[in-house]
Amino acid sequence: MKTDKKNEALIYSTVGVVVMLVILIAANVIVGLAKVRVDLTADRLYTLSDGTRKVLSKLDTKVKVRLYVTQGENTMPTGLQSHARRVEDLLNEFRQASNGRIQIEKLDPQPDSDAEESATIDGVQGQMVSLNEKLYLGLAVSCVDQRVAIPFLTPDRDKLLEYDIARAITQVTATAKPVIGVMTGLPMFGQPMNPMMMQMGQRGQNPWVFITELKNDFEVKQIEMTADKIDEAVKVLIVVHPKQITDGAQYAIDQFLMRGGKLIAFLDPLSIVDSRSSMQNPMQRAAQGGSSLDKLLKAWGLEFDSNKVLADAKFVTRISRGQGREEVVPTVLSMGPEGITAGDPITSQIDNILLPFSGAFTGTPVSGLTQAVLLKSTAKSQMVEKFMAEMAGEQVMKDFVPSGKEHNLAVRLTGKFKTAFPDGKPSDAKPGDDKKDEKPEDKSESLKESKTDTVVILVGDSDFVYDEFAGQVQNVFGQQIFLPRNGNISLAQNIADQAGGDVNLIQVRSRATVNRPFTVVKRMQAEAEESYRAKIKQLEGELSSTQQRLNELQQKKEGNQRFILSPEQQKEVENFRKREVEVKRELKDVRKQLRRDIDSLENRLKWLNIAGMPFLVTVSGICLAAVKRKRTSAK
Repeated sequence: MKTDKKNEALIYSTVGVVVMLVILIAANVIVGLAKVRVDLTADRLYTLSDGTRKVLSKLDTKVKVRLYVTQGENTMPTGLQSHARRVEDLLNEFRQASNGRIQIEKLDPQPDSDAEESATIDGVQGQMVSLNEKLYLGLAVSCVDQRVAIPFLTPDRDKLLEYDIARAITQVTATAKPVIGVMTGLPMFGQPMNPMMMQMGQRGQNPWVFITELKNDFEVKQIEMTADKIDEAVKVLIVVHPKQITDGAQYAIDQFLMRGGKLIAFLDPLSIVDSRSSMQNPMQRAAQGGSSLDKLLKAWGLEFDSNKVLADAKFVTRISRGQGREEVVPTVLSMGPEGITAGDPITSQIDNILLPFSGAFTGTPVSGLTQAVLLKSTAKSQMVEKFMAEMAGEQVMKDFVPSGKEHNLAVRLTGKFKTAFPDGKPSDAKPGDDKKDEKPEDKSESLKESKTDTVVILVGDSDFVYDEFAGQVQNVFGQQIFLPRNGNISLAQNIADQAGGDVNLIQVRSRATVNRPFTVVKRMQAEAEESYRAKIKQLEGELSSTQQRLNELQQKKEGNQRFILSPEQQKEVENFRKREVEVKRELKDVRKQLRRDIDSLENRLKWLNIAGMPFLVTVSGICLAAVKRKRTSAK
């Protein structure tokens, strides 16, 4: 009897162990198949955005993505291996979100293999890492007879990876690219090499990154600044720094709007790119370098003063001058969320913009037009003469007097526009020109009002889309890669997409430029600098008063005593020098206190990051133990 009970217990124990083993294996298989991923990043960078999901939801045909990745741990560096896994994970997210419309094929292009030949056909070229070895990490997206290749997926563009893939999908599924026109006097389309430049030791210039990016999504047509008509195929027109634009060209833009076209204009009171190409002195450049669309703006109820630049004490840019010296420039605006409209699709996910020497728009739109502000200054801003802004940033800060009001730096006008030329096409004839043999202009063909509601987007700066201010171009394995420093290019592309492209790409692109600025530190620095300005003005005022007092005492002296300091003068000078030492000491104390406050803030953040989580876990454990003990004692 006892033996039977022992056998029964052994059987039950064995069965229990087997059942538990089966349950563990089944659970492990299920979890492995599920591949559940949790994205804990603040901006959810590893989760597909709503914009990408909308792009995928519109797919009505199969899209094939071929990923070319060199296999083998000895061939691919460790950093690229982890990046390749990140690419695969993201492509799997695309496949799952597309309900099977995205097909992924992974290939290993070994030398002389079919995969290597396929990579060459798709436009994915291997990068030489040694004399006999090539490294592949690129992809090709194809749909029917359309194909787009990303030759190399550099880790430096990791935050833009989702956008690059989503844009490639939209390119291969689009029936035709929208036509966009670009009218500018700046060398945005690049300058080819010519024999004269070679003799002078100069190189040709590549097109700006902004133009290159536009060409990926649009058919881009260059339009001359002297054009008297905009091509009918152009649906969106971008005008960049229209310096000295003629009335005839403004009329062409006006009629383009009247027929329903959409206008994007980047105006500028002081274009750095344009001034660099000028051999004039700074004051002459400042006097002649502004751009506007005066006739059109007036008809819309707005004004743009091309002689003044905006300075903002809260959006200053700190420029290193070497040897530890830092210059504060309030006319080069490093804009944060405070100046960027959060509720608009164009700017909703952009939190940092750099605007060098921007102008501002004033006035109230005429009846029938609605204005939306995209970028604005803070109340601690003022308009300054542009020649002063170009010559001395420190002087602007010293004489800074806040206006107490916000200035509009970028606006969007929507509605039905009325012509700025009610009398028809203007005559560009100069006084004395002989026009007797020419037929008079037919004024009846001039359109007086836009046929439908249309859009005009105005930005008070043009340099923000220049490569130098928007990011950095790097050469990676022979491929030019653009790495954005801020949201400038994203802002310009978002504007173009809202006017005539795929609006779903706006959200995907914008979140790749999200920054985490130290807003508290910036506020502390701004308050300290305001204190500096007050102290410096106080010192300069006392200096001026002392000098005036010395002059008065000097005038009272006899002619033969002009060069001898009187006791009163000596006392005035001595008092001023004492006060100067006191004020300088006070300024030094303010700087020290600022540094102490910033160091204290940094230390608090470090301790919070290092010890914060372990402390929370410890406290949670103690609380759970206390609750468990309380429940045990209650039983």
